[in-house]
Amino acid sequence: MRSESLAQSLEEFLSSERYILHNTASEAEFLNFIEQHKHDLDCVVLQDDFSLLPAIKRLYEQGTLLPVVIFPGELEEITIGVAANHQAEAIYPSDNSHLTSTANPLFHAAEVRLSKVQPSKIGNFIDQAIASFIELAPEYSLTDTAASVETTADSSDNSFLMQQQQRLSDKLRERLGYLGVYYKRNPRFFFRNLPEQERQKLLENLRSEYRQIVLSYFSQDESLNRKIDEFVDQAFFADISVSRIVEIHMELMDEFSKHLKLEGRSDEVLLDYRLTLIDVIAHLGEMYRRSIPREL
Repeated sequence: MRSESLAQSLEEFLSSERYILHNTASEAEFLNFIEQHKHDLDCVVLQDDFSLLPAIKRLYEQGTLLPVVIFPGELEEITIGVAANHQAEAIYPSDNSHLTSTANPLFHAAEVRLSKVQPSKIGNFIDQAIASFIELAPEYSLTDTAASVETTADSSDNSFLMQQQQRLSDKLRERLGYLGVYYKRNPRFFFRNLPEQERQKLLENLRSEYRQIVLSYFSQDESLNRKIDEFVDQAFFADISVSRIVEIHMELMDEFSKHLKLEGRSDEVLLDYRLTLIDVIAHLGEMYRRSIPREL
């Protein structure tokens, strides 16, 4: 960054236990640090000036793609220090006036480029940059700037991108609960947004998986935990409600009850499977709870 005051201000706001900050004093030092630590970095914060485009070209030559927040080159006066009345905001602030158009990105399509300086919100911008990066398609298009670089992105670059996305997702999941997984949810695939045919197909899959869980719940099946995790993951990514899970359980218990009565057997044993429902709901509820961004 050309602006020392901006760098100092960002250091103030990123001085919590959540962040490990590395500040470089020159372009050469920056590029060298990126090359050595690109597999460990979560996000890069830059300032747009005359030296930025050459640095980005070098990153493309290295085959490096990372989440990035880019501050504008022309800065208003910055007050150093954390404002006393600063309040945490949602990861995706409703006011997008801080963003500039990314129709012609400097680095890649998932960059967060700011139109004005807001150091106090840097945590939100970093979260947004990581979230967007995780969603970046492997078949990304080079920007006009990067297109002039002799070395173009190939399959190895795409592989690195996917590795970085998976690493970030895993790291966020470990450090922030299920937040990294939460970022990867796409509302287009939520149950309520699916066409009727796809909704029915999803429900059939969930019923089938839940049936397998119930049938093996009191057995010595070593794959039971994996089955529960897979069921909960599918429900989570589809934004399935707990009430829908209860409905699936009751439908299955009703089916089993009818079979038992036809065989002349008591259906009281089915009461034990309330434990199965509690177990699955507990897993799903915990996943939803831990996925909520802390700022909310």
